[in-house]
Amino acid sequence: MKKIYNIGLIGFGTIGAGVVETFNRNLNLMEQKVEAKINLKKVVDLDIETDRGVEVDRNILSTDVNDILEDPEIDIVIELIGGYEPAKSFILKAMSNGKHVVTANKALLAKHWEEILETADKNNVRICFEASVGGGIPLLGPLNESLGANHIQSIYGIINGTANYILTKMTEEGLDFEEVLREAQERGYAEQDPTFDIEGHDTAQKLIILTILGFGTYIEQDKFHVEGISKIKQEDIEFIKNEMGYSIKLLAISKIEDGELEVRVHPTLIPQNHLLASVNDVFNGVYIVGDIVGPVMMYGQGAGMMPTASAVVGDCLDIIGNMGRKGIYGPTTSEVKQIKDIEDIKSKYYLRLTAVDKPGVLHTISGILSKYNISIEAVTQKKRDEGQEVPIFMVMHEALEKNMQNAIKEINSLDFIRDDTLFIRVLEE
Repeated sequence: MKKIYNIGLIGFGTIGAGVVETFNRNLNLMEQKVEAKINLKKVVDLDIETDRGVEVDRNILSTDVNDILEDPEIDIVIELIGGYEPAKSFILKAMSNGKHVVTANKALLAKHWEEILETADKNNVRICFEASVGGGIPLLGPLNESLGANHIQSIYGIINGTANYILTKMTEEGLDFEEVLREAQERGYAEQDPTFDIEGHDTAQKLIILTILGFGTYIEQDKFHVEGISKIKQEDIEFIKNEMGYSIKLLAISKIEDGELEVRVHPTLIPQNHLLASVNDVFNGVYIVGDIVGPVMMYGQGAGMMPTASAVVGDCLDIIGNMGRKGIYGPTTSEVKQIKDIEDIKSKYYLRLTAVDKPGVLHTISGILSKYNISIEAVTQKKRDEGQEVPIFMVMHEALEKNMQNAIKEINSLDFIRDDTLFIRVLEE
């Protein structure tokens, strides 16, 4: 007789409904793969009356989370309520009661990774979180296992669909940031308060998880540079695309060299022939370089009801198929000797300055850049009547970030500079 594995689902929202639909549609296939019976025994949510558009036995619905956490027959708990609390308490209690956990909660993992992993180890259970980064893309499992023979050298990720959608529309349709953002909100691609996505915080939380699995190092978000896309204008998009031949993406970067680990999130110029430059709309893409395999690209839908549900249920099957296996989360011995401050990186840069058009402007700006050992590769100034504000576009040769920051600070203090200077780093791989 085949063993029965019972699953409890906490959170019957959009993704939770997708999980139920996945069990409804493909249960037989999944049971064949793990050679066991799978039973969605209980679904808990504060609201069990609203129609989710999926078939569900009302006898398994409950508003009491302890119907899952305290049920000794439930083997796996799926947490899909998101946020820090009560999700953290539910997960810790589930593991303390000997239950494996599957979650898509990137925020919780990024903030409380060490406590959650200690609890899992102490209770000899696994926590799986494939859906926390990249939605339905098979990403974390391959990074942790299929690429396990490699020393990971670098990870570059476009891992926020909202920001990528906005930049894609600005590039392809010539629209302004605010206009595309409104459209994204109307289509449900952006929250009414989009700060978390457009300012890079969502990307940063996902990068923390990728860094753990790639380099065996946990780093808190306030310990690395995070920058969003809200300052990018259509004139930047046009110049970068038409004059430089680059695409602009909100990029998550984690890379190691000589024991120094760089972790950062910011807009980045990517050559149009790079694989990441073709990741458009709400799609995600992660480009990984290993010392044995070389470059690997993973691409797909980074969010959404069914893609995310696919990853969640896939984690359940992984636990069932490998019952008794200890969770391994990245290299057990880290090669990281120190975290490299962004001030110490070197990069090429794109600059957009807004200045009053009058004699001596370029000479003064060039002098400041030279003072900080920054060499100009190209400069373009749009024609305007003298005395009017004019955008100046500049491309810099490789320079030290600290020098660039100091130069920009001094340039912004000049009386003929009207707006803060935008500078964007360039990916040269």
